[in-house]
Parts: sequence; structure tokens; C-alpha cells
Amino acid sequence: MTYVIAGGCVDLMDRSCVEVCPVDCIYVGDRKLYINPAECIECGACEPECPVEAIVLETFAGPEEVPHVEDNAAFFHTVLPGRDAPLGDPGGASAVGAIAADTPLVAALPARET
Repeated sequence: MTYVIAGGCVDLMDRSCVEVCPVDCIYVGDRKLYINPAECIECGACEPECPVEAIVLETFAGPEEVPHVEDNAAFFHTVLPGRDAPLGDPGGASAVGAIAADTPLVAALPARET
């Protein structure tokens, strides 16, 4: 089990969750944040910090969140547009910095008006 960031984060990326994550497992994509399932320790510190309630434990994912469970893992284990290899499990988001790419699911979503 791991926590997953769902569609509510797309184009908002508040990053409050990043600040409280004790293991630095929340990575910044181009339009959305992603939790690395191999690095997440399921502490739950991120969930109450999300102002749009986009973070959920994968076992409690509802119909709107289910597509983001596999998509969240795909961010780390598939080759993203503009990259030569999968990101994998680098051991911390701060060492990698922002990734200027998203999964095809997120990239295909219409832009959110702010």
C-alpha cells in the first residue's frame, strides 16, 4: 500500500504535502505531484496537508482516484516524454528536482482554469 495523489492536484500543485513528507518521496511533475510507491512509508503526514484532498491511501481510492493508482506508479517505471529512461527509485525527490514531464494520463487532461 502507498498513498497516491489523484487528479485534484493537476495544475494546482500546492506542495504543502512535499514540506511535511519525512522521506522526500513526493516528486514534482510538470502539472502534478507523484508519490513514489517504493519510497513511501505510509506515514500519512501528507494527506491532511493537501488543500484539495487529492491524496488517498490506494486501498481507499474511489472511482475517480483509481486511474491515478497505476498512473502514479507509471510516473516512476515508464519512460516519460522527453526522457531516455524511467525515473525509477532515486531515493528522494530533492536530489532529482522537478521533472518537466507527466504521464500520458495527466498530460491528456484539459488544463484547469485558475
